[in-house]
Amino acid sequence: MGHARLVTSLASAVALAEARSCLAALADNTPDAGRSIRYERVLLELDQLHPEGPALVRVTGTTTELLVRLEVTIDRLRALGGDSLSLELLLADAFA
Repeated sequence: MGHARLVTSLASAVALAEARSCLAALADNTPDAGRSIRYERVLLELDQLHPEGPALVRVTGTTTELLVRLEVTIDRLRALGGDSLSLELLLADAFA
């Protein structure tokens, strides 16, 4: 899938780190192996959008809380100039 790359700034790096952290926590916390693999795939797709590489911070929460937080950070990435369609597709995959 050919994704557009995100514009690099401190704000976009922070938002990317938070989105990655939510996806990693979702993958780690789900008891369903299939969903875990799906979240990890979405995480890899997100990494393709960032030219300098990923950042990661540990986050915790329920699946619902993490999905809400992920949605907020994806919205922030779009507002910071990220490719809206690619980011929306990533979000849809995470919620599937």
